[in-house]
Amino acid sequence: MLPNGDMRSPDVSFVSAARLKQSPRTFANLAPDLMVEVKSPTDSLVKTRAKIAAFLEAGTQVGILINPDNQTVEVYRPNGSVERLQAGDRLQVKELLPGWELPIVELWPLEFE
Repeated sequence: MLPNGDMRSPDVSFVSAARLKQSPRTFANLAPDLMVEVKSPTDSLVKTRAKIAAFLEAGTQVGILINPDNQTVEVYRPNGSVERLQAGDRLQVKELLPGWELPIVELWPLEFE
C-alpha cells in the first residue's frame, strides 16, 4: 500500500533492508525503492506509465517498464528522466544496486527456427 492509501502494487518491487526493518505479513505501507512493471498484451502503455509515475510521486526512486512487445525497457526516475534501453544495452540501477547490471537481450526468450 502506498503512503497515500492507494492499494496498487507493482509486478516486482524492492525495498532496502534499511527501510524495512521487519517484513510485514501484509502489504507494507510504503513506496518501494524500486518498482518494475512488465507490460502484458492487454496493458495500456499510457496507464502503465501513469502507474509508474504515481509510484515515483509517492517516493519510489526508480520505476522500470519492461515492454516485451517491442523488446525495450524504460527506466524512470523522480527527476523526470527516462532512459530507453534496447538490445545491446545494459540495465543498471546504480543508486540502489551498485555493480549489478543485466543485458537487455537476456530479458527476451530465445527464438528457435
